Amino acid sequence: MLLYMSNSVRESQSTPLHSVSVAGAVVREDGRLLAIRRADNGTWELPGGVLELTEAPEVGVAREVWEETGIRIEVDELTGVYKNTTRGIVALVFRCKPSGGIERTSAESTAVAWLTPEEVAERMTEVFAVRLLDALDGNGPHVRSHDGKHLIQAR
Repeated sequence: MLLYMSNSVRESQSTPLHSVSVAGAVVREDGRLLAIRRADNGTWELPGGVLELTEAPEVGVAREVWEETGIRIEVDELTGVYKNTTRGIVALVFRCKPSGGIERTSAESTAVAWLTPEEVAERMTEVFAVRLLDALDGNGPHVRSHDGKHLIQAR
């Protein structure tokens, strides 16, 4: 007996799965950027997380920033798309501005701070610092790949 598979079945067996996350590059009027120190690994990053299945990206980034920092935001624009080639995560980063709330930590963050661009470059790894710095340059949206630690140049 000869069995036929549809293209979608064959493709699903070899198509890699990706997770989509969202993050907020929240910029205050004085140019400082919102950052968190993650509770799970102690690294400094911009607030964000996994996009829910039924959630619009702009809604997801507002939810994630609020949950992790206590800050309400207005989403301005997409500034970058970043792919972690090791973990299969595609992150959408949006430039945002604060619209209320008071900084607080959460189960996901042990510190919340407003950093200067120089402090971002000092405290964050390359793959997270570039997301905030890209959001400031006005030349986006940027599209970049990384291996979790270092940027990978496009070929």
